[in-house]
Amino acid sequence: MTAIATEHDVLLENLQRYFGFDAFKGDQRTIIQSLLEGKDTFVIMPTGGGKSLCYQLPALMLPGTAIVISPLIALMKNQVDSIRGYSDNDEVAHFLNSSLTKAQMKKVKQDISDGKTKLLYVAPETLTKEENIEFFQACDISFVAVDEAHCISEWGHDFRPEYRRIRLMLDAVAREVPIMALTATATPKVQQDILKNLDMLEERTFVSSFNRDNLFYEIRPKVKKDQTIRQIIQVIKEEFRNESGIIYVQNRKTAEDLAQVLAVNDIKAVPYHAGLDPKTRSKAQDDFLMENIDVICATIAFGMGIDKPDVRFVIHYDMPKSIENYYQETGRAGRDGLNGKCIAFYNYNDILRLEKFLRDKPVAEREMGAQLMQEVVAYAETADCRRRFLLHYFGEEFQVDRCGKMCDNCRSPKERIEVQQEMINVVGAVLELNENYLMKTVVDFIMGRETKEMKDFGFTEMEFYASGEGKDENFWNSVIRNAMINNLIYKEVEEFGLLKVSPEGRNYLKNPFPVSITVNHNFDDADYEFDDEKGGTAVLDETLMNMLKDMRKSVAKKHNLPPYVVFQDPSLEEMATQYPISMEDMTKIQGVSLGKAQKFAQPFLDMIAKYVEANDIERPTDITIKSVANKSKTKVHIITSIDRKIPLEDIVRSTDLTMPELLEELDMIVQSGTKIRLDYYLDKKIDEYVRETVIDYFKEAETDDIDVAFKELKDDEITWEEIQLMRIKFLSDYAN
Repeated sequence: MTAIATEHDVLLENLQRYFGFDAFKGDQRTIIQSLLEGKDTFVIMPTGGGKSLCYQLPALMLPGTAIVISPLIALMKNQVDSIRGYSDNDEVAHFLNSSLTKAQMKKVKQDISDGKTKLLYVAPETLTKEENIEFFQACDISFVAVDEAHCISEWGHDFRPEYRRIRLMLDAVAREVPIMALTATATPKVQQDILKNLDMLEERTFVSSFNRDNLFYEIRPKVKKDQTIRQIIQVIKEEFRNESGIIYVQNRKTAEDLAQVLAVNDIKAVPYHAGLDPKTRSKAQDDFLMENIDVICATIAFGMGIDKPDVRFVIHYDMPKSIENYYQETGRAGRDGLNGKCIAFYNYNDILRLEKFLRDKPVAEREMGAQLMQEVVAYAETADCRRRFLLHYFGEEFQVDRCGKMCDNCRSPKERIEVQQEMINVVGAVLELNENYLMKTVVDFIMGRETKEMKDFGFTEMEFYASGEGKDENFWNSVIRNAMINNLIYKEVEEFGLLKVSPEGRNYLKNPFPVSITVNHNFDDADYEFDDEKGGTAVLDETLMNMLKDMRKSVAKKHNLPPYVVFQDPSLEEMATQYPISMEDMTKIQGVSLGKAQKFAQPFLDMIAKYVEANDIERPTDITIKSVANKSKTKVHIITSIDRKIPLEDIVRSTDLTMPELLEELDMIVQSGTKIRLDYYLDKKIDEYVRETVIDYFKEAETDDIDVAFKELKDDEITWEEIQLMRIKFLSDYAN
C-alpha cells in the first residue's frame, strides 16, 4: 500500500474536497487515521453516527479499489448513488451482485481494471465465485470493509452463515490489506465473535456511545387490531403529517393490509417486503427517498437498507425478535440529529407466537432465539429507563438522569409494587409441579383453579396450590415473566416451553430478596387500556365503558332483549374510545349499521354527549379513520343469493365454501350490522319446535356463545348447525 500524508489538515482538506464537510464527527478522524496507517480497525458506532464515511473517505484517498462487503443489495445501490452524488463521474463507485446482467458485470470489472473505481460494494456470496476470486487477485485492493459485521456472529440479530467465510475468501484475494469491520449493534459477546472470526488480533477498536439522545422510546400495549391501527393513524396525522416514517411488521400480509388502510386515510404509504418483485420494491424505495410517499410498511424479516436522514418516526406494529433488531430499526429515525419518535406495540402473545417458530430449529438456535426474545420481553416490561436498559445491553454504563425524559418510563414513571412473596410462590410452585408444566398450568395452580388436571393429579393437596388467590391471571403472568427476567425460572424451549427453575431460583427460595413490578402491566391482555398524555386519543375510557354497559342493560330491558343484542362489547369499547355524539359518528363504530344505530343508539349518544361536555374531553373523532372497503365478491354473492332465496347448499357449491365456512361468513355479515332474511330456508330445514326453542333460549341467554347454547340445548336433540343458523336469524331480526 502506497504511503500517504495523513496530517490532520490533509484529512480535513480531503473531507472538504470529497464531501463538503467542515469537521469530522466523533471518532471519525482517528478511525480513518488508523486505516490509512494500515491497521485492522474495528468500528462500533450507532446508526446515524457516520460509519460509512469512515471507509468512504480513505477509499477515495488511497490508490486502488476498496471492497465493501455488505449483506443488503438495496443498500448497495443506495450507497453507490450517494457516493456518485459527490463525484463528477459514475465510475467512482460500483456494486457487484446478482441483480446485474453479464454486460453490466463486465463494465464494472473493466472500470476497476482501468483504475476508475475507488469503492466496490459486494455481497459475500459474490466473493465465493471462482471467477470473481481470480479477478480480485489481479486487482489493486486498497483495503476491505466488512459492513454490518454483526452478521458474522450467531449471537447477532441478523446472522448470515456466508459471513463466517469472509476471512477464508479474503485470504485468497487480499491477505495483506487491512480490514475494517463496522457495525451499529454489537453486544460484548458479538464483538468477540467478530474479532475472532475475521482474525483481527492486533486491531484498533473504536466504540462510540450507543446513546441516541434525540430518540424518544415508548412501548404501548398492543390492543385489538383496529384500535392499534387507529392509534398509528392518529400518531401520524397529529404528530407527523407529511413526514417520513417506517412501520415494521412481522409478515407480508400485515404490511400489505396496513399500507392499504393508511392509504385510504390519506397517508401516502406502500408495503415493502421480500415477496414483492424487484421492480416494485425498488420503486417503493425510490419513492420513499424522493418523498413521493411518506410511510414504508416493512417486514421485520426483510432488511430495508434505506439510508434516509429525515425519518421522523419508527413504529413497531410487531415486536422484533431481539434487542439488536429493535435498536438497529429504531436507529433509522433521526439520523439528521433532529428528534425522532420510536413507538413499539407490545403484547406477550406475539412473543409466544414467535416462540412456536423456534420449535423446529436446531437446539442451539432454539436456545439462542429464546434468550434473545426474553431480552425483548424484559425491555418491553421494564419500568426503568428504557435508554439505560438499551445501553446496558450493549455494555455501556448510563446514568438515568441523563435520559432527559426521552423515554416513556422517565416521562411518566409507573407505580411499582413489591412481589417478594409472590416470587417465592412462583418458584416454589414450579418446583412442586416437578418443572413439568407450561405457564398456563402454573398460573391455574397458583390461583387455585379447580380444573380437571388439578383434581386428577392431586395438585389441590400441595403446599403452593391456591397460594395466589385474590390476584388475577394477568398479575400472575406478569410475576412469572419478571421471574424469568430475574433469571429465577426459564422456559425450556426444547420441551415446548415447560417452566424450569434455575440455580439462582433455587437459591432465591433460601435467600429471597425484594423484587418489584409495575402495576397493571397487562401486556398479554388484548383489551389492555393505557393512559395517553393527550387524553382521549385511542384510549379506552373505563368510566364511560361502565356507564355504557349500564345503559345497554337499561335499553335491553326496555326492548325485552339480552344486552348483547343491543351492542356487543367491541362496539361499546370503541364508543368509549371514540366518543360518538351524532348518528353519523355512531355508524362508524364497528358492528353498528345505520339500522342498528337508529334502533338503539339515541340514548347512548345523549349520554356520551353529556359526558364529553361535563369532563371537557377532546374527542379524537376529529380525525375520521376510514376502513378499507370490503370488496369481497363472496360476501356480495352470498347476500344477493339469499335475497333471491337460493338454498344454502347451492350457495355452498357456487362459492366453493364448505357449509361451516358459509355459516361463518353469514355470522360475520350479521355481526357487521347487515340484515339477512333466511326464513325461506329455515322454515323448510328446521322443525318449528326447534326454531322456537332456540329463539326463546337466545332471548333469555346472557351470552350468544354457541358452545354454551349447545350444552344447554343438547338434551332437546338440537344440532350445532341448527343453533348456529337460528342464532344468525335471531341476531339479524333483533339486533339489526
